[in-house]
Amino acid sequence: MFDFDQYLGFLAFLTILTIGFWLMIFLLTFVIPYWVFGSAIERFKEIMAERKAKREATAH
Repeated sequence: MFDFDQYLGFLAFLTILTIGFWLMIFLLTFVIPYWVFGSAIERFKEIMAERKAKREATAH
Protein backbone atom coordinates (compact mmCIF):
# COMPACT_ATOMS: atom_id res chain seq x y z
CA MET A 1 0.00 0.00 0.00
CA PHE A 2 2.68 2.52 1.05
CA ASP A 3 6.31 2.72 0.04
CA PHE A 4 8.69 3.27 2.92
CA ASP A 5 9.18 6.96 1.97
CA GLN A 6 5.43 7.52 1.95
CA TYR A 7 5.14 5.75 5.29
CA LEU A 8 7.77 8.04 6.84
CA GLY A 9 6.05 11.08 5.37
CA PHE A 10 2.73 9.96 6.78
CA LEU A 11 4.28 9.42 10.22
CA ALA A 12 5.91 12.87 10.06
CA PHE A 13 2.55 14.40 9.12
CA LEU A 14 0.78 12.66 12.02
CA THR A 15 3.53 13.71 14.43
CA ILE A 16 3.35 17.38 13.39
CA LEU A 17 -0.45 17.31 13.49
CA THR A 18 -0.45 15.80 16.98
CA ILE A 19 2.15 18.25 18.27
CA GLY A 20 0.12 21.14 16.84
CA PHE A 21 -3.08 19.85 18.41
CA TRP A 22 -1.59 19.53 21.89
CA LEU A 23 0.19 22.86 21.59
CA MET A 24 -3.13 24.53 20.72
CA ILE A 25 -4.84 22.83 23.67
CA PHE A 26 -2.02 23.96 25.99
CA LEU A 27 -2.15 27.54 24.72
CA LEU A 28 -5.92 27.83 24.93
CA THR A 29 -6.26 26.28 28.38
CA PHE A 30 -3.20 27.62 30.22
CA VAL A 31 -1.07 30.27 28.53
CA ILE A 32 -3.75 32.65 27.23
CA PRO A 33 -5.89 32.67 30.41
CA TYR A 34 -2.74 33.12 32.51
CA TRP A 35 -1.72 36.06 30.36
CA VAL A 36 -5.19 37.69 30.35
CA PHE A 37 -5.88 37.30 34.08
CA GLY A 38 -2.34 38.30 35.01
CA SER A 39 -2.54 41.51 33.02
CA ALA A 40 -6.01 42.25 34.44
CA ILE A 41 -4.72 41.82 38.00
CA GLU A 42 -1.74 44.06 37.29
CA ARG A 43 -4.03 46.74 35.82
CA PHE A 44 -6.29 46.50 38.87
CA LYS A 45 -3.28 47.02 41.15
CA GLU A 46 -2.26 50.08 39.12
CA ILE A 47 -5.76 51.56 39.38
CA MET A 48 -5.83 50.95 43.13
CA ALA A 49 -2.40 52.58 43.53
CA GLU A 50 -3.59 55.64 41.53
CA ARG A 51 -6.68 55.94 43.74
CA LYS A 52 -4.57 55.63 46.88
CA ALA A 53 -2.16 58.30 45.64
CA LYS A 54 -5.06 60.66 44.84
CA ARG A 55 -6.60 60.06 48.26
CA GLU A 56 -3.31 60.79 50.01
CA ALA A 57 -2.75 63.92 47.89
CA THR A 58 -6.17 65.34 48.75
CA ALA A 59 -5.81 64.46 52.44
CA HIS A 60 -2.69 66.61 52.89
